[in-house]
Amino acid sequence: MTARAIIQRRGACPGLSAPMPTGDGLLARLRPIGTIPLAAFAKLAAAARTHGNGVIEVTARGSIQIRGLTPASAPRFAAAVATLRIAADDGVAVVTDPLAGLAAEEIFDIGALATDLRRSIAEASLAERMAPKVSVAVDGGGALNLDALAADVRLCADTSGGRVWLRVSVGGDGASATELGTVEPAQGVAATMRALEVIARSGAETRARDVLAKAGAAPFRDALSDLLSLPAGPRLRRNGPTADAIGMHRLRDRSLACGVGLAFGHAGAQALEGLVEAAAKGGAGSVRPAPGRTLLIISLTPENAPLFAAAAGQLGFVVGADDPRRHVIACAGAPVCASAYIATRDMAPLIVATAAPFISSRLTIHLSGCAKGCAHPGAGALTAFGTAAGCALVANGCAGDRADRIVPPRELADALADAARLLAGEPGHV
Repeated sequence: MTARAIIQRRGACPGLSAPMPTGDGLLARLRPIGTIPLAAFAKLAAAARTHGNGVIEVTARGSIQIRGLTPASAPRFAAAVATLRIAADDGVAVVTDPLAGLAAEEIFDIGALATDLRRSIAEASLAERMAPKVSVAVDGGGALNLDALAADVRLCADTSGGRVWLRVSVGGDGASATELGTVEPAQGVAATMRALEVIARSGAETRARDVLAKAGAAPFRDALSDLLSLPAGPRLRRNGPTADAIGMHRLRDRSLACGVGLAFGHAGAQALEGLVEAAAKGGAGSVRPAPGRTLLIISLTPENAPLFAAAAGQLGFVVGADDPRRHVIACAGAPVCASAYIATRDMAPLIVATAAPFISSRLTIHLSGCAKGCAHPGAGALTAFGTAAGCALVANGCAGDRADRIVPPRELADALADAARLLAGEPGHV
């Protein structure tokens, strides 16, 4: 038995049964639902080491990617994962907020709604009629939310007049999506399905943003007109400010979840196995991948949580919200990606070391191996992408935009540090 590689459909997502060819072999992706028991996660990491090259990624959307599989080893890896019984999403992605059902402060537990929505999407065979990357964000309104995640359809719990509502929006993140109005929680699945049908009827390569660009919000509002209870308008009320995924989070049972980041989005299987061991010593029982290239370790005891965080830091994981590695976004790069001109992951640590005094959540650096900008499709304060002529630098733009300058790869770290210094308002070289 050999793995079937996806090569024919542009934008297709690599699953376990149909991994995608890359520069370092085949890439498989797993979209877990809810928590993964620590023992199962450790076995997943071991399987990645046995059947792949041991490099595991957590994506910006919270999926797990395993690299370095071969046509012969990929089906063995898929079989090994099947024995772990990890609940996973397939088809149209339905992303829930990272601590859904666990967070102490969430407005509405959206777990059952998300389950019903996945079932409805599967029964309607929507995945076969939609663009591969169409997604739905379902947010229970807690502090650890999905505001930063772009989605085609969004449901977010809010409160007004002592009642819980679901705000419905399309085509963007929490700030940029077009608001349609609010629905009763019991109508959340129906509202989402109708919005997805609007997208599906527009063509198999269409996203919500394409419908908005062509016809505005009218097709969506017309489809949901009898479900909308309140008009679109300002956000109602969340339970407190937005929290950072990195750090400690209080859960309903008074235990803690600790969010740790994977530096530049990837880690070795051995480091992840060490993380599981430290988590188990801290009393944790499970782990959740989360948007933002983060892992949430669930149910640490308050006494042991600081010890776990210290151990995670020693293993090379990001444990501080102010860690500058969080603000350099790097794709896989060469030689991992066959499209890349530069070795982004080799360059990223040097860029962090050189530009650390100037980078922050307001001044991020996007490092892309080529002009596609897969790791960060939007604009950034500074973007550097590989070309045949060298590294193209763009201020306040995207990969693929017209370059402000081209520099040799060996000069990229200094050039980015100088550009970051200027954007931060300090004098630098030209």
